[in-house]
Amino acid sequence: MSSSSASVGLFLRFGVFELDCQAGELHKSGLLVHLPPQPLKILALLAGHSGEVVTRADIRRQIWGDGTFVDFEQGLNQCIRQIRTALGDDAESPRYIETLPRRGYRFIARVEERETPAASMEESGGEIHAHKAAGRKWLVPAGGVIAAGLALLVFLNVPWMRNRVMRAFGVVHNQPVEIHSIAVLPLENLSNDPEQEYFADGMTEELITDLGKISALRVISRTSVMRYKGTKKPLPQIARELNVDAIVEGTVEHSGNRVRITANLLYALSERHLWAESYQRDLRDVLSLQDEVARAIAQQIQAKVTPDVQTRLATSRPVNPEAHDLYLKGRYLMDRPEFEANLRALTYFQQANRIDAGSPMPYLGLASYYEMLVHYGEMRGTEARERAMAAVMRALEIDPNLAEAHAMLGSVMHDYDWDWAGAEREFKRAIELNPNSADAHDEYRNHLIDMGRFHEAYAELKLGQQLEPVWPRPDGREYRYYWDGREYDKALELGRKSVELEPNNPYSYAFVGWPLVQLGRYGEAISEFEKAVALAPGDLYLKPCLARAYAEGGREVEARKILRELELRYRQSYM
Repeated sequence: MSSSSASVGLFLRFGVFELDCQAGELHKSGLLVHLPPQPLKILALLAGHSGEVVTRADIRRQIWGDGTFVDFEQGLNQCIRQIRTALGDDAESPRYIETLPRRGYRFIARVEERETPAASMEESGGEIHAHKAAGRKWLVPAGGVIAAGLALLVFLNVPWMRNRVMRAFGVVHNQPVEIHSIAVLPLENLSNDPEQEYFADGMTEELITDLGKISALRVISRTSVMRYKGTKKPLPQIARELNVDAIVEGTVEHSGNRVRITANLLYALSERHLWAESYQRDLRDVLSLQDEVARAIAQQIQAKVTPDVQTRLATSRPVNPEAHDLYLKGRYLMDRPEFEANLRALTYFQQANRIDAGSPMPYLGLASYYEMLVHYGEMRGTEARERAMAAVMRALEIDPNLAEAHAMLGSVMHDYDWDWAGAEREFKRAIELNPNSADAHDEYRNHLIDMGRFHEAYAELKLGQQLEPVWPRPDGREYRYYWDGREYDKALELGRKSVELEPNNPYSYAFVGWPLVQLGRYGEAISEFEKAVALAPGDLYLKPCLARAYAEGGREVEARKILRELELRYRQSYM
């Protein structure tokens, strides 16, 4: 290993980070990351010798000095922990710093060395081009010498020296990659305020929706990617679990009426950094900001974007910042698993609607809210249908190309009106507008199952699994397919798998109980439904299931007791 650390004036770029070795500053996506001087020096030493083993003795000699032995081990361990915290790295599955027990450390991420920071290079592209041209003129007369030298470096296989010299002479070029699938990981909230998580989640969802409009690209659903919020898993592992070629990660900062989003595009399998950009806008222009990010990503991966989608991504309307903020808060509460949180969403949707009646999204929030109330028995179906239909039709008046509104309209037509042709038309329109909408594909699959069109439903099932590879209940989609197809043994197998994956979910046990009833194994079914009801005693759907299992199993007294409870409840509220 060379006895010197990274060169003075050198900028080292790895992943979303850039290290200014002269100023002693670390930046993540353009934002300063706090790291004390000693850990910064160690990071510069490791990154400056990427791919090499840097021994503990090397670190002591170059950072502490040859005569320093007191508290070195404890100090070094503390510095490495600080560096890993700053990088979000994990010692067990590292993305940046690998520990070699009793030897030292190795920086394993790809490092790009620059003489100027990335931002300066982007701003002064003409000067850089001129320098490259001058370099090419110099190379011509000395071509034989340079070629021989480069060949020697390749033969000697000195990675850091070889790469640096070859990059300096423009010999190394990034190989093109083909990207057909992508996942947007949850944007990191940089507002230093946990109460702003709803905003970061909302920005993530809106970016996913925009990218989802591109039919040439498979975009993983919000439901699946939110499972990785705050994760320390290596990107290649996440890519394998989601089965994608590329990953978008980034940050969002919301302060006053300004929002700043930084997005980074990485080729997932090798963690190769393909593109990064930072955007700052007034909150009124937040939707156009999202569209701009989506267009930039599509351009970088050379995804084919239809003229219709190009037009829709270029014509976003300004939003009322306060109304948009209220909508995001309501959406955040609707996605929470607690019913009490769901109920609080209504106030935010209504307030957003009063402030900006020209925005379609609060209307969609209201429609989903009314649908939710029916499930919990808090509103009669007829009333929910009227309110949901009015809200979704108003959303479509404002924006006829809103995929979510067409999917919601299809659900209302299917669930309440039994308008099968109308529902199918709306589901297909939603998928046409957003081919990557997992919700639209799920609703259409259920519609096809109800129509008995199992072959078509199976195709939608497989597509849904590609868009949502990590689902809250991984076996749920297949379960209904086999259940309605009367393949009860397969449904039972999936139900038992659900119990293994989610033992605290009451519906996991119901998934086991339903096929057991159909198979005539009433005693086992009763046991499963009793577990489900114990976990969710207030659920109005599980108790009738238990009552039926009691009745089928000959336990009439227990069945009638539940029936009386349900009749009493029916007098007080909708069931």
